[in-house]
Amino acid sequence: MNRLNETFVYLGQQPLLWLFLTVAIFQLASQLQRKLNTPLANPVAIAAAAIGVILWASDTPYSQYFEGAQFVHFLLGPAVVSLAFPLARELPKVRRVWLPISVSLVVGLLVAPLSVWLLCQALTLTDPVQMSLLSKHVTSPVAMGIANQMGGIASLAAGLSVLTGIFGAIVVSPLFNRLGFVDYRARGFATGLNCHGIGTAHAFSVHPVAGSYAVIGMALSAALSSLLIPLLFLAR
Repeated sequence: MNRLNETFVYLGQQPLLWLFLTVAIFQLASQLQRKLNTPLANPVAIAAAAIGVILWASDTPYSQYFEGAQFVHFLLGPAVVSLAFPLARELPKVRRVWLPISVSLVVGLLVAPLSVWLLCQALTLTDPVQMSLLSKHVTSPVAMGIANQMGGIASLAAGLSVLTGIFGAIVVSPLFNRLGFVDYRARGFATGLNCHGIGTAHAFSVHPVAGSYAVIGMALSAALSSLLIPLLFLAR
């Protein structure tokens, strides 16, 4: 047993171990989702839980894990930029539906933070927690920036953003099917607007048109929320 622990400690100090485990576990989780064909088997949630268990069982600090797997973090930037390609492909079609997109955008950007703020008031949460919750519907880097700007807790905002994306990716397809929404443009835009990157990835797995409109929703939500949420907070 001691030899096994010593071996794992040695491997844990190798930077490529955590990168390999991250990619391998996510790939296995993605295959599991395709096999089960259910949004409940969300690969991000499964991979995060599995890696968390491994870190806990091996008594590995998160800083050591991040040092080894930070290349995945680096790839977030190029991955976001690459989303511009499907957006460019759908741009001529987007121009023809600018009015419903604009109305949906205004409603979504107002309802999301205001409903959270009202809930925070009802629960009498502290100001730092409230400021961290207000940006949960936007992608993590933007949510962290908004939280920092308004005196929130950046790490809490990032975690809540990820949880929102995971939950959204799990429930959006069954919810849309239940409500009878069949237009992939509307489904995708609503998903990207509220469930950001994780929801957008799910939208692409459903249909390329849904994914393209999810990119639009995610980008507009991030850009405008960074302006709107501080204004709402200052006007409070």
